[in-house]
Amino acid sequence: VLVRPHRKQVEEWSSAGRWQKLDPREVGDVAAALGGLPSSERDTDETAKRFDLLILTRQLAQLENDRSAAERVREKVQEIAVALLGATAIPSVAEQQVLLEEIAGDDWWIDVTLPMLELARLRLRALVRFVPTSKRVVVYTDFEDELGTAIDVDLVRPTPGTDWARFRQKATAYLREHEDNVSLQRLRRNRQLTALDLESLEQMLIEAGIAQRGDIARAAEESNGLGLFIRSLVGLDRSAATEAFGSYLDEVRFTIDQVRFIGLIIDELTRNGLMEPSRLFESPFTDRAPTGPSQLFSDDQVDDIVNILGEVKQRAGVA
Repeated sequence: VLVRPHRKQVEEWSSAGRWQKLDPREVGDVAAALGGLPSSERDTDETAKRFDLLILTRQLAQLENDRSAAERVREKVQEIAVALLGATAIPSVAEQQVLLEEIAGDDWWIDVTLPMLELARLRLRALVRFVPTSKRVVVYTDFEDELGTAIDVDLVRPTPGTDWARFRQKATAYLREHEDNVSLQRLRRNRQLTALDLESLEQMLIEAGIAQRGDIARAAEESNGLGLFIRSLVGLDRSAATEAFGSYLDEVRFTIDQVRFIGLIIDELTRNGLMEPSRLFESPFTDRAPTGPSQLFSDDQVDDIVNILGEVKQRAGVA
């Protein structure tokens, strides 16, 4: 009875061809006319419908370029995917394991499209009910609604905060894929950087969409320089670290224990790009010299080692 007056529109918009050329005004009119009509389809799975709403929210946020809402939805969907990966003993969940692993990671979300989101919704909506109940937050309310005077409020969309762990992961992955960059090569090979090198590295991250200029400025401030921040991500070329301590690797002049101790420093520089002198009094260095480097080297030699570490660090900034 309710649908019959709208039969012409129902039949018209049931055709796939009708959706090939859309006028925004037509879509609004048909949504207003048909959106509230009943359907023979009865979906009683509340969790599936909540997942539908979650994906729809992400799609709308993506269309409206609302980064804050998009990031919130991404985190929720990833939590659901991770929870479902713990239920792969269920055959229907196991069938979607590959998709779940992709969604739980970050790479899938970098260039995610609306069709990808829609496909994920269709494949996973019926599985959400298998999320362990311990993962769901139940909220009980007991209050009486009281309507007050309506007031217009202008809402300002907040700028989404940066997840620094993910930021470092994305930046590291991107920089390792572009190690042929001239400025990055200078940084990794322990060559003195210039202001142009730092500008090039900053622009490199911005153009890749890794972070905004403000995020990079904060990272540089916390690391005492952009060069040191990026060096901490990509490390130091091993040959450059070896070259810096080349005079200490002569087994004719130094004992095997001294050479191995310098080898630990080279390992640290290769992995982290820099090293503070205080690390010399921590493991694994104290495993070879429990009382510190002075146990193996003279005071002058210790001073030379500290100076070399300082020079390696200094070259990651502007002279």
